[in-house]
Amino acid sequence: MLRWLRQSLRQVSSLMARRPVLVCGAILLSVLILLAVTFTCSRAKNVVASARPPVRFFSAEAPVVDLYLGQLEQVERLRGAAEVSVIFFYAPWCAHSIAARHEVQEVARRLVKQVQFVAVNCWWSQGKCRKQKSFYQYPVIHLFYKRFGPIEYKGPFMASYVERFILRVITPLTYLPSRATLQDFLSFHEPGVVGYFQFSSSPQPPGYITYLSSALQALKRDFRGAVRFGVVTSRQVAESISVRDDQTVYLHRHFNSSLIFPSWERNFTSEGICSWVFEHRETVLQWLAPTGAKSRLLEQELTKGPALLLFLPHNPLGPGPDLLLTQIADVAVRYHSCSDSPHHHHPSDHYYYSGPSQPLSPPLCCLSVVLPKPHPLPGSTSRVCELCLNQSQSNPGRSPRCTFPSQTSGGAAVLQSYLRRCCLPVAVTATATTVACSNILSSYSPSSGRYSACCRTLGQLGVSLPPQQGLGLDNKGLGTPPPSPFSSQDSSQDSSQYSFPSSQDQEAGVFKGLRCRTNKTLRFYILDSALHWPLAVRLGALGNNEMGGGGLGELGRLLGNGTGDGARSFATIVNLKDEVHYVLDHRGTATVTESLEWFIRNFSTPHSPLQRRLVGRSEEERPQKRPLISELTTSSFLSTVMDPHRDVVVFYYSQWCGYCSVLNHVIIQLARMFHGNSTVTIARVNVARNDLPWEFMVDHFPSVLLFPRHRKHLSVKFPEDTPITLPTLLRFILKYSDSAHQPMKADGSDPNPHVLLKAEFRALQGEVQTLHRARQRLSNQLAQLWRDNRRLSFNAMALETHNALLQAQNGELQRERLSLVEQHKEKSRQLGEAVRRLQELADASENLLTENTLLRVLLGALRARETERGEEEESKEETGDERSYMAS
Repeated sequence: MLRWLRQSLRQVSSLMARRPVLVCGAILLSVLILLAVTFTCSRAKNVVASARPPVRFFSAEAPVVDLYLGQLEQVERLRGAAEVSVIFFYAPWCAHSIAARHEVQEVARRLVKQVQFVAVNCWWSQGKCRKQKSFYQYPVIHLFYKRFGPIEYKGPFMASYVERFILRVITPLTYLPSRATLQDFLSFHEPGVVGYFQFSSSPQPPGYITYLSSALQALKRDFRGAVRFGVVTSRQVAESISVRDDQTVYLHRHFNSSLIFPSWERNFTSEGICSWVFEHRETVLQWLAPTGAKSRLLEQELTKGPALLLFLPHNPLGPGPDLLLTQIADVAVRYHSCSDSPHHHHPSDHYYYSGPSQPLSPPLCCLSVVLPKPHPLPGSTSRVCELCLNQSQSNPGRSPRCTFPSQTSGGAAVLQSYLRRCCLPVAVTATATTVACSNILSSYSPSSGRYSACCRTLGQLGVSLPPQQGLGLDNKGLGTPPPSPFSSQDSSQDSSQYSFPSSQDQEAGVFKGLRCRTNKTLRFYILDSALHWPLAVRLGALGNNEMGGGGLGELGRLLGNGTGDGARSFATIVNLKDEVHYVLDHRGTATVTESLEWFIRNFSTPHSPLQRRLVGRSEEERPQKRPLISELTTSSFLSTVMDPHRDVVVFYYSQWCGYCSVLNHVIIQLARMFHGNSTVTIARVNVARNDLPWEFMVDHFPSVLLFPRHRKHLSVKFPEDTPITLPTLLRFILKYSDSAHQPMKADGSDPNPHVLLKAEFRALQGEVQTLHRARQRLSNQLAQLWRDNRRLSFNAMALETHNALLQAQNGELQRERLSLVEQHKEKSRQLGEAVRRLQELADASENLLTENTLLRVLLGALRARETERGEEEESKEETGDERSYMAS
């Protein structure tokens, strides 16, 4: 390569030596190019206006340090002075940054005493932030906890979510001082991690900072903090979960054995602990937060299998656990509990913990009973009795079997007597907040357990939640399952008014461990209804002003979640593989848990009784006159297509199909031809916005289907290889419609089969005659236009001739003008010459006058000199005469 370059340079130098002109040309060309580039760049600098200097993005009253010049070097100084810092990177033009500004200001006003808030303009071209940071979107929030960070916030930019995330960063660990707090910590449905460190020997035990950093690492992965980290410092508390060694990390799991971090196999680092926790955690409820229409997060989760999507109102800053979410989590835990024992044991894995995972509460088996209302109370809706079987006194190693002794007359009599004694008197004097609870010893229970029951009423504004454990709210909730396990026969208070569930109902009610007994395994997902309600509407929920769309809206009100837009609830099962989804239609007095259990059980059965939800646009008010083309929706499709008195032609289209819009004029012409026909209907349906049953779907757009009126099961599709034109559509309809073969009169008799064809032929003849008349009118108009065009052509020719004459005359005038101009120029020249000569004569005369004056002066002077000379000679002569006289 270098040899070839040297040879090329030598050839060029020798050529330039032989031709110096070429060298000069090359130099000149280079100089010209350099000048052109310099001139262009100088003009560009003058054309492009300089950017205006940035201004403050946050108001001066906001407790936020606004570095609007992008001073990234000051961020380190401000971050070092505070324990917790929030860095808000923004672009002033970004709409998301402008929307998040108010939310950040609101959070900063509440947490100004605990957190340092700094905002940096990362779009200013002269700032260091723009030069050193490369963000793909704005805004970006980074949190720093002491020396740990940055922790990027990836949640919605709402004040409640941002504040909740900051509070989790401020307190990443939960202190567990007693066994009760540890039990509450581990009894929650979210994964729990407990670290045991002894602070007695050292104010900062080894490994504690690493454990704290692992909690912050978990917040990096999940901004919601689904994995909770706690710390235990008491040996007695740690021994309740069989943890005895210092610097032990314990992962609690509900279904499998809880785990101890294998420090002998993994490095005891923050990243190692965090990865181990996320690798072995158990999640029964997973939060989803799709970022928008282009987000593929939801698709990735739905491709894993059937999913139960629950749209619930969520307040991240709520004072306590959400009761609705807790009951749903309880349903999910029982759905995934496949083993009779609390945990599976894995003796092969030496780092598995085989002891008890947590102090378990006494096992309960509860059943809800809706009682009749012989004396309705004002403002009350129903009275519910909760029966719970406590089996803690017998068979502690076995899980309770939810079987109520309804088969034996003695057991039924005891329960009926108990219900009559406990619940019915309450109805007379109870109010909406009255709760009566008592216990009864079960003498017929095979486990010699103890039954407890509470009687209460559901009010219009809410429901009272009794503090007694006998209510069994952890398992059953607030009402009766659909259908109710107890049915009232009459309004009397006798024992005959109660009917207890049969064995078949009890077997159908077994819900625990359903995940392991069905091939339709469900995944539970939670979405915030305030953020993702448009998705719920697309799946079948009602609009913004209605509650729940037949889902959990009424339950949200009962649980005290309010009645505003944020309290909307909705539940649906989406099976992406089968392309179906089902909606929980909550009607009646069933509780949250019972409704969900009924919904999940029906989905899990081999032949599910659930009906596929078809979502479509709301049907507008139909005009009084019959429209030219019937616009079908999900609700009106079947009634229109399956009309036994009409042949229905359906045009399938979509708003994004360009070719469908091209064919609109063909469909309109077809509809006009059949507009007066009472046996043929032309309709269309937008499949992209209206779900249809599978048997009525098509595989591509546009498509045309014909449903004959007497042969609906033998629908015919327009051939795909045939162009969709008006003649082809007419032949298709006349060939396959029942109107062309067996038309029916109004009285039901069969007329001549060719009557309809003749009528259609006459209609076509009328159309043809109309077209002929239109053609004649167009011909007349064209002839008149041709005559006008010819007349205009003649006029144009005459005008051109006249224009030529005018041009010739103009030429003559121009030539005359030029000659006159030449003559004028010649006269002017002559006049100028005469003036010049006169000027010369005047100058000569002035010179002569001057010379004459000078001559006169000289002549006078000469005359004076001659006079003086004569006088001198006379004086000399007189003097000489005198001298001669004297001498003589």
